[in-house]
Amino acid sequence: MNNVWILAQNEAPSTITSEPVAEEDSTTTTTVASDPKTPGGSPGGKSAFGGYNLIFLGLMFVLMYMILFRGPRKKQQQHKQMVQTLAKNDKVRTIGGIIGTVVDIKDDEVTLKIDESNNTKIKVLPSAIGRNVSKDKS
Repeated sequence: MNNVWILAQNEAPSTITSEPVAEEDSTTTTTVASDPKTPGGSPGGKSAFGGYNLIFLGLMFVLMYMILFRGPRKKQQQHKQMVQTLAKNDKVRTIGGIIGTVVDIKDDEVTLKIDESNNTKIKVLPSAIGRNVSKDKS
């Protein structure tokens, strides 16, 4: 504790020196709180844009929800509705690009006739139906 520096004193010193204050000098030191509006203000001060940052952050979360969750869910519901409205003799295209006519619909499979001359039929899952071609044209 030999090098104690006094930064602020109650009474104005006659001269300012860079000498350390002796230990027997018992002057009182005071501290002054800095103004939070000044550039070097206290870090605990409120920012003028704090409310706008929270609003912006909230809007970003809403946008992320719309893009990541709502879009795919809406598309999934449209596909489910399209599969439920399939009927016999509808022309459909699978996700693999095969175009055929619906012959039979069961809970977990759809039978498609893909060749009229050979009477070729295939069974696919309802999730493999990509588009109802007969409904899109009308």
